Amino acid sequence: MPKVYINAIAKFLPNDPVSNDRMEQVLGLVNGLPSRARSIVLRNNRITSRYYAIGTDGQPTHNNAELTLQAINQLMEQTGVDKKEIDMLSCGTSTPDQLLPSHASMVHGLWKNKPMELNSASGICTSGINALKYAYMALATGGAKQAVCTGSERVSSWLRADKFINESERLVALEQNPIIAFEKDFLRWMLSDGAAAMLLGDQPLSRGNSLAIHWIDGISYANELETCMYAGATKIDGKLLPWSDASPDEWLSSSIFAIKQDIKLLEAQIIPKGVQSIQEVLHRRRVDVRDIDYFLPHISSYFFKDRLSEAFVKAGVDIPEEKWFINLHKIGNVGSASSYIQLEELFNTKTLRRGEKILLSVPESGRFSYVYALLEVT
Repeated sequence: MPKVYINAIAKFLPNDPVSNDRMEQVLGLVNGLPSRARSIVLRNNRITSRYYAIGTDGQPTHNNAELTLQAINQLMEQTGVDKKEIDMLSCGTSTPDQLLPSHASMVHGLWKNKPMELNSASGICTSGINALKYAYMALATGGAKQAVCTGSERVSSWLRADKFINESERLVALEQNPIIAFEKDFLRWMLSDGAAAMLLGDQPLSRGNSLAIHWIDGISYANELETCMYAGATKIDGKLLPWSDASPDEWLSSSIFAIKQDIKLLEAQIIPKGVQSIQEVLHRRRVDVRDIDYFLPHISSYFFKDRLSEAFVKAGVDIPEEKWFINLHKIGNVGSASSYIQLEELFNTKTLRRGEKILLSVPESGRFSYVYALLEVT
């Protein structure tokens, strides 16, 4: 099959970075009370700044499709490639602006490009790299010569305090503590907005570095494990009751559309399954970790970094920490865009040498899926 290359990467992060002490000014106070979870979560995740597509007045400055378009426009400007030369658009996100139409359709509509093939990858963090895989396969099979793929999130509006007002008022009426449950409050201090885009081609650029894609492999353990991270549903006895089967009153009174995390399940499974999945993929692909020059793991929190490194070593997957490249602390967890934004910084700011190999690792805790990709500097 023809080789496929990542020839350029660009990102767009909206507005000014938001520091830890400004988060509740932007997201608001639920029931007028500071979050009890905030300091605990921030101490563990060690994120110091993030980006929100929300202005100082609390109103949105960009929707998800607009964030994605900004990243694509920067990509086109950076490379000088005419957008009419692009054959397909593949977009991944956890937080589309609407249920229907698809995210890629909305981005294409804003982009005003020629008629082309579209792909929208759904899911959580792996949706961005799955969008990359679709574009990669399209080029590798001769279905396109150049493609743009994206990962993006506009989650801040999901996290604002006003989304939890009805639930807190219901708790007050029941004479219960109006503080929202930790499973919902947890993610308010983890997530960030942003978008990034990659230009893929069946030929490397004539100047500068390109990244040859050797392979992209994914593994899901949904056959073994129940749901851990979810939105638009309520978890009852390990199963999800979808929003469409709940009453409209419950949508508000139970904050059904809030993003939720089963913390106990996350801590019990995310590391073991991460170790199992990387062992399976590296064995299947016959990769010696000593040949890896850069390891870019998407992690939601630095809380997991030391545990992951220790577990890797015990399992014989010893990637020295000097090879790890993570920018979570200054960007925040941008979900499907995080691996793109990691790779963008490495690609555009580091001196990469021909032949160096880069391993991407993207987990998602939705129902425990993992995707890996091996790239080589050319």
